Amino acid sequence: MYKYLDQVNSPQDIKKMNIEELDELAKDIRKFLVRNISKTGGHLASNLGIVELTLALHKVFDSPKDKIVWDVGHQSYVHKIITGRKDKFENLRQLNGMSGFPKEKESCHDIIDTGHSSTSISTAMGLACSRDIKGEDGSVIAVIGDGSITGGMAMEAINQLGYIKNDMIIILNDNEMSIDKNVGGMSTYMSSIIRNSKVHKMKGEVDKFLNITSTGGQISRAASKLTDTIMYSFVPQDCAFFDSIGIKYYGPIDGHDIGDLIACLKNAKDRKGPMLLHVITKKGKGYRYAEEHPDKYHGVSKFDIKKGIQPSNKKSISIAVGEKLSQMACIDDKIVAITAAMPSGTGLNIFEKNHPNRYYDVGIAEQHAVAFSAGLAKNGMKPYFAVYSSFLQRGYDQILHDVCITNKNVTFLIDRAGLVGNDGETHHGEFDLSYLNSVPGITVMAPKDTKELMSMMDLSLEIDGPCAIRYPRGNSYELGIGEYGKIEKGTYEILKSGDETVILAIGDMVKNSIEAAKILEKEGINIGVVNARFLKPIDEKILDEIVKKYKNIVTVENNIIVGGFGSRILQYISEKGYNNKVINIALPEKFIPHGSCEELQELAGISSEKIIERIKNI
Repeated sequence: MYKYLDQVNSPQDIKKMNIEELDELAKDIRKFLVRNISKTGGHLASNLGIVELTLALHKVFDSPKDKIVWDVGHQSYVHKIITGRKDKFENLRQLNGMSGFPKEKESCHDIIDTGHSSTSISTAMGLACSRDIKGEDGSVIAVIGDGSITGGMAMEAINQLGYIKNDMIIILNDNEMSIDKNVGGMSTYMSSIIRNSKVHKMKGEVDKFLNITSTGGQISRAASKLTDTIMYSFVPQDCAFFDSIGIKYYGPIDGHDIGDLIACLKNAKDRKGPMLLHVITKKGKGYRYAEEHPDKYHGVSKFDIKKGIQPSNKKSISIAVGEKLSQMACIDDKIVAITAAMPSGTGLNIFEKNHPNRYYDVGIAEQHAVAFSAGLAKNGMKPYFAVYSSFLQRGYDQILHDVCITNKNVTFLIDRAGLVGNDGETHHGEFDLSYLNSVPGITVMAPKDTKELMSMMDLSLEIDGPCAIRYPRGNSYELGIGEYGKIEKGTYEILKSGDETVILAIGDMVKNSIEAAKILEKEGINIGVVNARFLKPIDEKILDEIVKKYKNIVTVENNIIVGGFGSRILQYISEKGYNNKVINIALPEKFIPHGSCEELQELAGISSEKIIERIKNI
């Protein structure tokens, strides 16, 4: 099936191959990636783009003695193939299967677990400094994308690296994309370098042509001077940002020319001090659909190789949020939308099309996004920051310091809350109810379904102060139970009455709780269900009624058990001196692995079946 791939089981096999064989191997790897990821889903376009660079890295360096740190890590599939894991791709991102990110427990070649962006340079610096302190040898290489390098953490690390000047290599894999199109000054700066490199190449080709065709050197020199004047008149001069702070810059380098890559890496390996190799790659290379639409093929579900990804007629919750916010902004001209490099993922690409003057993509900079929102609110705007739950963790200090202390009118639309599935530990939104629970003054809501989410977005306009609405990943859905329409702040909703036991469920766990109640009712066990749609404030009126009516109170949340919704209810009951039996059903106090959401809910004990088991044991 493959010409060379079957011969590769470790990095040592790469070292035996010549340039021509490595070029053929690159073709094999692209076929392998498309075939396997079409069956399992995963990160496709980024891995198709980094094939030659990964081969060159393992040709020149000796992993794991030489430390290769992959930023984010979603582009490490080729690295996993080379380091003896190609037979595990059939279970990629499946429960108990291989992770889609580097994992120390998987291989000694995975130097450190990664999943969030902009961390590689900091980690690599730690490895380099500890190497020097211990008197060890070996190279340290951070592979970071042009999207990730815009993150503040990467800039902080570069600032220190230029000062302490450890021997270390940064490889900037520049495909001019993160998930969506890159934005910001650093992206513009890198693009200017690429344009200048193209100009230099074009000028050389023109000079060569003129030298061949001109009848005299005088004409050739005059023509060459003319090309200088014309070409440099419409492009910026080469910048020297990295050199000026103490990091030697080399590039741009063709990221699909294995020979050039190997030569450059060998040169970098032998040099002292920090250096940055600027490598230009094409995201999605080798698969036509991914080349034409790299954003759509960044992270994919299963697909037909011949047809590519087919449009879905199902609307995601994120799209519903983007549409609703865009509609709200048509009525209220103070509404502003902010994303941190995730316009498509959060649905804000819809807002951007309709309200471009009130839309901001700040790049991979969640801390900045929160403080930026506070500034907007200070001057009378109504900012909505749409962000994944696990990414908002980076802005926790700004939530406290810049938004909540001074009661700024900022709304956080927290996407991908709870278990998110196949991306695993680094992407599960299992902590937001806990980390927001500890913040004074913020209103925190979690809807039972998409229709209630729309009502909560309406309510957010009326709330004077910080507000957060958290909702799960997945397709839009409506439970069709309870009342819909205007919601009063801090009010719960009784969905079903019971005998001795009641469930207080928040967010998407209302669905599981209703399903559990229906099954138990058929077995003769009648339990109540309450849609406790507010973490903060709690509905004291309904809670007081519940503790008087029910002997057993069960809380259910798609959040870690420590410090979340269940803890808040338990605290209230304890402070009031009630004697009810309280059982908290939540995610266990550990990091949850990757797998489908259904499998993980069962594993973590929050599925409807597990809820039934816990209630039967009361």
